[in-house]
Amino acid sequence: RQDLHIDLGSDQTSLHNPWAGGYYPVGLSFEESNELMAKDPEKFKEKVQESLRRQTEAINRHTKKGTYFFDYGNAFLLEASRAGAKIFKDEQGNFVTAEKAKDKENFAYPSYVQDIMGPMCFDYGFGPFRWVCASGKQEDLDKTDAIATEVLQRLKENSPEEIQQQMQDNIKWIQGARENKLVVGSQARILYADALGRIEIAKAFNDAIAKGKIGTVVLGRDHHDVSGTDSPYRETSNIYDGSRFTADMAIQNVIGDSFRGATWVSIHNGGGVGWGEVINGGFGMVLEGNKESERRLRSMLYWDVNNGIARRSWARNDGAVFAIKRAMETEPQLKVTLPNMVDESLLKTL
Repeated sequence: RQDLHIDLGSDQTSLHNPWAGGYYPVGLSFEESNELMAKDPEKFKEKVQESLRRQTEAINRHTKKGTYFFDYGNAFLLEASRAGAKIFKDEQGNFVTAEKAKDKENFAYPSYVQDIMGPMCFDYGFGPFRWVCASGKQEDLDKTDAIATEVLQRLKENSPEEIQQQMQDNIKWIQGARENKLVVGSQARILYADALGRIEIAKAFNDAIAKGKIGTVVLGRDHHDVSGTDSPYRETSNIYDGSRFTADMAIQNVIGDSFRGATWVSIHNGGGVGWGEVINGGFGMVLEGNKESERRLRSMLYWDVNNGIARRSWARNDGAVFAIKRAMETEPQLKVTLPNMVDESLLKTL
C-alpha cells in the first residue's frame, strides 16, 4: 500500500551476529540464505549489507514523512553504517554515509536508551532487578510478588514527584506478572526498581525466609541495567561526555559487588550488542534469612545501582544528578562529586 503513514518504527534484528543468522537479507528465502551462508560467506555478507542499505533507505523515507524511528540497540545502526548506508546526517540535515559525516559518533537516529530508557529509568536508578525462588514453587513466586507489591506501594507514598510514574508503572507490572507469565529462564521474575526499592524488597524477602514463609531466594539483575554494562551503542549511549566508549564501569561494578557481599560475580562480553562492542558485569546473591544476608544486601545493592548513577551524573544527565543528590541525602556517608554546570550563554560569548 502506498502513502501509508507509520507513526513509530524500530529494529531489533540480531545484527550483533550479522553473518551467522542474525540478519537474513531480502530477496532470498530462509533456505537459500542458509545455503549461501555456508557455501559462500563473503557473498552472503554482500547480500546482508545490500539489504541493510535498502532497509535504511526505506526508514529514511518514512522519517522524512514524520515517522519516529529508534534503534533497539542490537547493532542495526552500527552495521548499517559499516555497510555504507546513509545513517548519519550532515550539517544541513541531509542523510549521508559515514565517509561524508562530520560527526561519526552519533547516528541520525537514537537508540531507545538515548530517548526512552536512559532519561526515564537508568538515570534515576531504575533497572531490571531480578530474583529466583530456589524452591521452584509457584506459591513462593506468588508470595514474593505480593511482598514486592506491598513494598513498592509503601515506598510510592513518600517518593518524590520525579519518580512517581516509574513507581506506579512497576506496581502495575508486578501486579499483573503472574497473569501475563512474566518470568524468564529458571522462572526468574524481573521488576524495574531503583536502589531503595531493590534493598527494601530484598530485605522483605530475607525477613520472609527467616520466618519460614518462603524458601531461599537468589537475587540478580539483567546486564541491561543502570551500571552493569558499558555499551556505547545501547546501555551507555545516553552518556554524552565522551566516556561511553570506555569500559570501566562494568569492571568497577563487579569488583565492588564482589567485596560488598555478592555470592558470585561475572564479567563477560557480547550480550546482545556484539563481541568487542560491550562489557557486562553481573552478580548473584543468595538470601538465607539471616542478619548476614541483610548486611550484604544493603551494602551490595546500594553500590550496584549508585555506581552507575554517579557515572551518569558526571555526564550531566539531569535525572542522574537528581538521583545521586537524593542518594547522598539518604546515606550521609556517600560522597559523590557533583558536576560543575556551565552557563551556556557564557560559552556563546567566547
